[in-house]
Amino acid sequence: MTAATPVSDAELRAWIAGHRAELLADLSAYVSLETPSHDKALLDTALDWLDGYLETRLGAPAATRRTGGGAYGDIRVNDYPGTGSPVLLLAHYDTVWPAGTLAGWPFTVEGDHVTGPGVFDMKAGLIQLVWALRALDAAGLPHPPLRLLLNGDEEIGSPASRPLIEQAAGDAAAVLVFEASADGALKTERKGVGIFRLEFTGVEAHAGLEPAKGASAIDELARAVRRLHDLTDLESGTTVNVGVVSGGSGANVVAGAACADVDVRVASQAEAARVDAALAELRPHDPRASIEVRGGWNRPVMERTPGTARLFEQAWEVAARLGLDLRECSVGGASDGNFAAALGRPVLDGLGAVGAGAHARHEHISVAGMIERAALTAALLRDLAAR
Repeated sequence: MTAATPVSDAELRAWIAGHRAELLADLSAYVSLETPSHDKALLDTALDWLDGYLETRLGAPAATRRTGGGAYGDIRVNDYPGTGSPVLLLAHYDTVWPAGTLAGWPFTVEGDHVTGPGVFDMKAGLIQLVWALRALDAAGLPHPPLRLLLNGDEEIGSPASRPLIEQAAGDAAAVLVFEASADGALKTERKGVGIFRLEFTGVEAHAGLEPAKGASAIDELARAVRRLHDLTDLESGTTVNVGVVSGGSGANVVAGAACADVDVRVASQAEAARVDAALAELRPHDPRASIEVRGGWNRPVMERTPGTARLFEQAWEVAARLGLDLRECSVGGASDGNFAAALGRPVLDGLGAVGAGAHARHEHISVAGMIERAALTAALLRDLAAR
């Protein structure tokens, strides 16, 4: 490829396909680094590797900063100069897989099929992005000013990285998230996620001798569970699930304490407000008991705004030039893109791997899908630089 003559999207894809072996070698090295969200030492090792890898493949960034994540993975932000309005790129490096998983499930390539812990969610996404940028560089083509943020706590809700993500998104004209696709589709809507714990306090008493002197925390829990599940409204996209309950000290004791862990998913801020109001209105059946609600909204709703719709249309046009039928969808899971969307930024999510099996032992990706998505990313970034 040469900048002396116009470079087509097909030529970008052909160049990336010609580097298939190197792309897979990069992915192998990355997947072979275990990065469980709760293992700070392994996360530090992986981020050190990523720092070296990015500099080797992309050159030194114009600016870089590494922010400590405390008990969680550190956050790296690299800025790369470009043309036009800035674009934020999001990619987390932590996975749900515990240390030792690789021993029984190594990185494996069989034809077009690649498997290994974290390959789909979401290590292939970052490798695709890197090779998209390499393709643009090889062709002498522009891209927008890019801010790449890598975080190691996404799988547990981004407790340390959220403020940095929001800060990085502040002046972004677009946000591209390299999470895995949904059966090949980009994600233009994601639900908001609430994680709550309800704590019930009662009055203990002997269940046989003096039951009237007790106020059962478990009875309060049971009544609240029914009210909480009644908040589910599938037509509105709202689900409320009490997934874990515990309490009591013995079958012959009126329970003095109990608790319930609740997962809430909503498709709009209006539904989030409805759930908040219902939680605030919870009252104990027995006045001697009490209910305390802890937790909150882990991620805000990622709604399909007009800006996101225009960004998807632009990606669709690029895909059509590549002969691809690009689709969009709404999903119940959340990502770091939710934070940027809540700030009003146009967000395209799911630009990562084509495959399946997130958080499951059949996690896998397609090599052809990696090449197509890297080409799509390269061509989209070129177009964004021109507008």
